[in-house]
Formats: sequence, C-alpha cells, structure tokens
Amino acid sequence: MASNSLGQIFRITTAGESHGPSMGVIIDGCPPGIQVETAFIQQELNRRRPGQSDITTQRNEPDNCSIVSGVYEGKTTGAPILILIQNKDQQSSDYDHIETSFRPSHADYTYFKKYGVRDHRGGGRSSARETANWVAAGAVAKLVLKTQGIQIHAGVTGVGALTTSIDPIDLDWAHTEQNSVRCPDPEMAIQMQSLIEEIRDKGDTVGGVITCVINGCPAGLGEPVFHKMHADLAKAMLTINASKGFEYGSGFKAASMRGSEHNDVWEKTDSGEKTRTNYSGGIQGGITNGMPIYFRVAFKPVSTLMTDQTSIDAEGNEITIAGKGRHDPCVVPRAVPIVEALAAIVLADHVLMGRVWG
Repeated sequence: MASNSLGQIFRITTAGESHGPSMGVIIDGCPPGIQVETAFIQQELNRRRPGQSDITTQRNEPDNCSIVSGVYEGKTTGAPILILIQNKDQQSSDYDHIETSFRPSHADYTYFKKYGVRDHRGGGRSSARETANWVAAGAVAKLVLKTQGIQIHAGVTGVGALTTSIDPIDLDWAHTEQNSVRCPDPEMAIQMQSLIEEIRDKGDTVGGVITCVINGCPAGLGEPVFHKMHADLAKAMLTINASKGFEYGSGFKAASMRGSEHNDVWEKTDSGEKTRTNYSGGIQGGITNGMPIYFRVAFKPVSTLMTDQTSIDAEGNEITIAGKGRHDPCVVPRAVPIVEALAAIVLADHVLMGRVWG
C-alpha cells in the first residue's frame, strides 16, 4: 500500500489500523530547537478522541500518546519524531456481521476490489481512527508555526440546514471549546446540538460544515504551479474521512459575481499593504498575500446508520445489514481538530519550503 505520507519537507508518514494495537506517526523534517510538550499534543488529541460527549461515538479511547524519538529535554533535535497512540477500547465483535459484506457508502467494497483483502474491523486502515495520527503531527506543526506567529482556528459553522450567519473573520473562537458541537456561535450551537440529538435518536446521521481561519501568515508562501497553497490545503482537507467539498475565500459564490465586485483592491496602511476586501481568501496565484486565509470544508452524513440497510456480500448476494456498533451521529464536532491539524501540517511544510524561517 502506497501513499501513507504527506508533505515535502515537513513530512509525516503514518501507520496503524482501527482495531490494531496502536496508531503511529513519524514526522520528518521538523526543525531542531522547537519546544515540544507532550501535554500539548495530548490536549489536541483529547479534542479529537471518541467518547468525549453524548453526541459523539461512545468508543472510549484515552488516546494517550508517547514520544519515542526526536525530542530531547523538551526540544526537537531535527531527527525523525515518532509518536505512538495506543488503541484500548476495540470491540471487534461489533463488526462480525459485515466480515463478508459491504456497508453502503463505506470504503468496504472499493478497498476489497483494490487489494483483494480487507480488515473489516472498523474499516482497518480506511478508518477515521487514522486521523489520531494527523492530530498528533498537527500539534507539532502548530508549535512550529507558533514560532512564526501563525495561528489556526476552526469551528463548526453548519449542521444540516443550520448555518451561522456570522462572517468567518468575525467569529469569536473563544466560544468553540465551550460547547460540545464546537460552534463559535453560541446561540447556533444550541440549535445544532438539538438537531444532532434528534437525528441520533432516530438512528440517522447528519452532515455539516467546518470553517477554518489562519491569521498571521506572511505573504509569499506557496508555489505558483503544482504546490499552490490552496491546492495543497484542498488535498489535505479532502483526505479527511467523510469530507465532500472544499472552498476558500469567496468559493462558489465567485461564480455569480462580476470582476468589478470580486477584485481585492490593494491599499497602503500604516501597518503595511492590505486589500480592502478578501474574496481571495488570503491566497492569490497560489501564493499567500498576507491577508487572513479562510476556507470551508463540507462533510457528508456518517454512513453507518442505527437502522437496517440493504447491500450485497462478497458473492454478490443481496443482504440486509443491521445497524450496530458505536458511531458518531455527526462527524463535524470531532473533525474540528483534524481540520486544524492538517492545515498546520500544510502551512508548516510551506513555511519550510519558502524558507520563511527565523
């Protein structure tokens, strides 16, 4: 199996399966001298971990991490960093009923057709359990970006048909961790939680949208051809399990605008150059322009339902798959730290590629 790595210089390589003994990530290319505290990595993992509220899966994983290499006396050495995360609460018997069958809208069928074999226990390598590796690596990337004054914030701005009307740049990120939905709009968070609970009680699931804003990013990061900043962000975000769409800046709204409306006009201010508007989302020609970067990621409803669904087995026979197991009724509350982590990994990689350092 190829393609288990992400990044050019700040590069991560991951391993592990949903119901295996542990997950693991190697971070290569991290600069030396970065202050790293295991407590911070653990804090980020706790934001992603299952079983954290009554609107997430009740799989109870502590996600305790250990740094095996690459950090000495609290600072990175420049050597590869290995982080391990133990799996503690696997219930593989929950998946016995799909050992030879394919769940609708999961990776079961495609994985089997590609490799001729699959680990049916929680999806194996295709499971969202893999994202624990990304969050651990993203925590280290955030510490790299901290030295450059770059900050990343994400939050849930849509669940089903519910959407906050607050402009992304005006969102108060202090509210994000104060509710179980992780919505930076407190009033909308109440409605979103009620909707998730209602849909969960019906045995169904619902999708949502996460908005991410990156502040403090200097102009000049990104490449003009095959490593455009927005393209690398898009690839990272669309790698997340259940993600279905990515737009940055004005996104699809730009298609209905005129150039005279959409152009971001430059002006000189006491603090330097800036644009009057930011429809570009902080990126022009694939390169950052110094304005805030903002983007949205859309997530589909979780494919596992707590109701029966029809499908087929490996022999092509029609079957009925019973709703069973421990699953999120809505993925977006736990996906917030994943979006932040992958954004941090992409940004750290571009910081190093662009030699904007020191």
